[in-house]
Amino acid sequence: MKHVFCICFILFSCWVLGAQNLQLFEDANRLYNEGKYAEAIDKYMAILETEHHSPELYFNLANAHYKLNNVAPSVFYYEKALQLAPKDEGIKNNLGFAQNMTIDAIDNVPEVGFSKLIKNLTNTFRFDTWAILAVLMVFLYVILFLIYYFSHSSLKKRITFIASNICLLAMCIALAFAFYKYEIDKKDNPAIVFAQETKVKTEPNNRSEEAFRLHEGTKVQILDTVNNWKQIQLTDGKTGWIPTEDIRMLTKN
Repeated sequence: MKHVFCICFILFSCWVLGAQNLQLFEDANRLYNEGKYAEAIDKYMAILETEHHSPELYFNLANAHYKLNNVAPSVFYYEKALQLAPKDEGIKNNLGFAQNMTIDAIDNVPEVGFSKLIKNLTNTFRFDTWAILAVLMVFLYVILFLIYYFSHSSLKKRITFIASNICLLAMCIALAFAFYKYEIDKKDNPAIVFAQETKVKTEPNNRSEEAFRLHEGTKVQILDTVNNWKQIQLTDGKTGWIPTEDIRMLTKN
């Protein structure tokens, strides 16, 4: 009986919290439409504090920051929205507008050839989707092999033998893509520069030489951490060390 009461209490609490967040979201949207962007941001942030995440919440929060010309927060929250809805064209367009407000012009070194093709194919699905496809191929392989084993027709044996081997090959490919996708995601540690201007050093200390400078809203990749310093890499291949407090990680939820 005690367990039933606990479950009911948890469900009721979740319902109340959901209703409160919905009211906060509606209030924030009303404030946004009235041009009270700072007040709207406070409401959206109150929802985030309840550990509720959604592309709509991040998108609206980014829009409010964009209206106030808050470069780094607008880029950051558009990126957060895009993580949850990677195919949303509206988010991509608004992110582009926010990125136009940044100062740093950094070239993007494109991948070419076979490596680009493999990476594009790998990014077609998420890691768990590739893993599910691999399991499905194993399941189909077992079924086809059993049909082949118990069949008395030579034609059916030939067809199921070929089909089972195709499934086995597809399973190996899906498994390879799953592992490669896992490695890509593990190495993907993006962050946004929040400092208005920061000096990127050649080594993780203030005594080292300045490599270059970055400004708010610029996206970087985190390569390593030493004490209160992060080693970063830009899309043009440049690397350096930046104080941890000058950036904010785009940790996936």
